Amino acid sequence: MRRFRPSLAPLLALLAALPACAQIPPPETPAAVTPPVAPAATTLPAPRVDPQLARVRAALSAAESGSFDAAAYADLASHPLYGWIEYAALRRELPSMDRARADGFLRRYGGQAAGEAFRTQWLAEAARRQDWAAVDAAWKPTIKDVALRCSALRAQDALGRITPEWTQQAQSIWREGAESLPSQCDPVFATLDARGGLPAALRWKRIDKAAEAWQPGVMRAAARGLPADEAALANDYAAFVEALNDRALQWPRTERSRRMASYGLARYAKSVPRDAATQLAKFGPALGFTDVERGRVLYQAALWTAASLEPESAQRLAAVPEAAYDDRLREWRAREAIARSDWPAALAAIRSMVGKQREDSRWQYFEARLAELTGDRANAQRLYRAAASKPEFHGFLAADRIGEPYTLCPWIPGDSASMRSAVEADPALRRSLMLYDIDRIGWATAEWNDALTRFDATRRITAVSLAQQHGWFDRAVFSLGKDDSEELRLYTLRFPIHHEATIRREAEKNRLDASWVAAEIRAESIFNPKARSSANAIGLMQVLPATGAGVASKIGVPWNGESSLYDADTNIVLGTAYLRQLLDGYGEGRPYYTLAGYNAGPAPLSRWKSQRPSMDPDFWIETITYKETRDYVARVLAFSVIYDWRLRGDALRVSDRMRGVFDGRRTPFTCPLATTPAAPQPMPAARKPRR
Repeated sequence: MRRFRPSLAPLLALLAALPACAQIPPPETPAAVTPPVAPAATTLPAPRVDPQLARVRAALSAAESGSFDAAAYADLASHPLYGWIEYAALRRELPSMDRARADGFLRRYGGQAAGEAFRTQWLAEAARRQDWAAVDAAWKPTIKDVALRCSALRAQDALGRITPEWTQQAQSIWREGAESLPSQCDPVFATLDARGGLPAALRWKRIDKAAEAWQPGVMRAAARGLPADEAALANDYAAFVEALNDRALQWPRTERSRRMASYGLARYAKSVPRDAATQLAKFGPALGFTDVERGRVLYQAALWTAASLEPESAQRLAAVPEAAYDDRLREWRAREAIARSDWPAALAAIRSMVGKQREDSRWQYFEARLAELTGDRANAQRLYRAAASKPEFHGFLAADRIGEPYTLCPWIPGDSASMRSAVEADPALRRSLMLYDIDRIGWATAEWNDALTRFDATRRITAVSLAQQHGWFDRAVFSLGKDDSEELRLYTLRFPIHHEATIRREAEKNRLDASWVAAEIRAESIFNPKARSSANAIGLMQVLPATGAGVASKIGVPWNGESSLYDADTNIVLGTAYLRQLLDGYGEGRPYYTLAGYNAGPAPLSRWKSQRPSMDPDFWIETITYKETRDYVARVLAFSVIYDWRLRGDALRVSDRMRGVFDGRRTPFTCPLATTPAAPQPMPAARKPRR
């Protein structure tokens, strides 16, 4: 298997809203959630199929191969996707295209996704030719690409239109970020400098920003226009950020010198934390370091020691001034103490957290666990109840600790036939769904994003439902809950069920939990059978071809090469069998071990097991040193609970599932509302995005 990437995910249709759980105090006897009957994905309303899509697919292939003949495809001239067919043909001809053809295409399709995709490519080509009139004609100020922005400024320069606004825009690009800027910006900055628009103060601002980001090359480039003495010092600063050297001991004792030295030492401390204190003792006094500079260096030494749970972690964490701590380092201070089973130190670390971090269900749960372990049962119960109000992994664990049902307040939105028809009629959305149907995912996404710029919340949710009719499940992930967290309660959309019969059958055959298998699929591919990772993991459960071949041979399933993995049923058969093999092997019968190995691989798993062999599962998961894997294990276990709700209406307790007790006690769901709506309710009015 590959190193897996945690995901988020989608499904189904729309119908009514429950009020937000978190805003209503729990009644003494909360009402149990009545799970909606969720039809299998195969019963979703069939999307309208355009009979010409096969012709469109053929036309696109011809356009991309250079054999497209417009006359042969005259029947498609008025088709909604004809702009993309033209785009595919024009892309091949960019190096030799005349401006009239480009301008004509932009006139016809400007403002549509196909036109804007072509615009960026044409601008780059026109700039390459130094056809500045063409660049100026095609330019749109909404374009964010830095190279194209610089090309547009260069065009204005060539056309004699340097204005105060031009200077402001060029200076704005200069100040942006700390990374190296594209070469297209060099002539712009040369003109800006020649006109006095790059004074020393502005150069130093970029040097300062680049130093903080550990970019010595950018520092040197920005220093080129400084007076000789300042340039020499700036280059020496860059050299120190790149590699420590004793010349820094002779720097002027200024605030900037202290900062530059601390940036270089911080970079060094990340790579060689064991030597950071020695180097700090050498350079700090010579330059007059304050706690700010010392903290910057000690922070990196502590972070990268603690992130590997090295023996010196506690000592280096203790050396960091409290003012230098941020949320990230506070988490590692707690995690490191948990890894050593130092419960008082871990509890103190959590209680040093502030604001939203302290209120997160993860740290509420662990504060409760540690309070319980240190004898503060009353406080532990209070914290468990607070964490258990949140439908998240640690909230579910907290509910298990106090024997409470799982909190889940689903919003099952509803829409009218007229609303669905109106959304479906949007030209960009129609093109988006057609493109998805012919496997043009990138183009489909561009059209989708364009459509969403015109949709309010209600129409956007309806669009997600329509996408799922086409099997495009990830739209719920990328389109819900970004501006309004209430949309995270759209569980039927965010947690699809597709190929349900196969999932249930193969889970039973392999003595697994069907909800776990569904959760794996959601985390790995968002139910996209055509998913393929950069590591060549394929299909719903992201199986590597070599793994698939081996498992197929072992269980006697026909194998036709990696193409077999694109078949959804075959992928589930092989992926589920492989999951069972892992559970029986390095998983030692424990799903939390299995998930960690599934994501990170057997070598890291072996190291983590040997370091903390008898640690309780919740603490063991939290002390996984890879953030991706730590979050992945928790995510899949939480997803399994949601799939229990979708598949059964009650849940296997997380504390049992993660130990592999698949026949353990089940728990109901509850929503802290006085009553549970018996029928779908109207969707709330669209709200302005939260800022």
